[in-house]
Amino acid sequence: MYPFPQSVTPAIRTHLDAQVAFLNDLSKSFAQSLQKFSELNIQLSQTLLEEGNIASQKLLTTDRPTEVINIAASRAQPAAEKLRSYHQHVSRTLADTQVELARVTEQHVQETSRTARALADEVARAATQETEQNMRNQQEILRNFRDPFQAGQQARHASAYQHASSGNLQKDTQQATQEAASHAAKP
Repeated sequence: MYPFPQSVTPAIRTHLDAQVAFLNDLSKSFAQSLQKFSELNIQLSQTLLEEGNIASQKLLTTDRPTEVINIAASRAQPAAEKLRSYHQHVSRTLADTQVELARVTEQHVQETSRTARALADEVARAATQETEQNMRNQQEILRNFRDPFQAGQQARHASAYQHASSGNLQKDTQQATQEAASHAAKP
């Protein structure tokens, strides 16, 4: 037997809905950030390839070795500026991502906390009810087994055994039955 009902309660449903909404918004934020990073990387690689092609063409068309050094030096400065610009875009994207994640978290934390409290209260209430019911059943069974030789006790004994709700309670009932039988067998 399970200690809680198998059906999904409204508290569980609302908590799961709140969690799913929170995770969906977080994943959207992460996906948008990854898309921005991908676009930045593609833009950087295209720019660097174009700069490399221009430098290669100039290097192939030059006749003097001193011009090779000048061409390489003249292309190093624009490449460094492109990398610096890329770094600034990455920093800005990371900051935007952090702000977006904080916004999403702030937006969902109150609802998720409220539903978690409601779920915890529901579970505590159900556990208390189940515990009380099991205690009543166990007390009734023990009352029925105290004096098995009274009239009508044998019928109640069988009925109580069949209505026991947990494995431990049934085990206790069997032990009590065996003890009563051993006491009855002794002269």
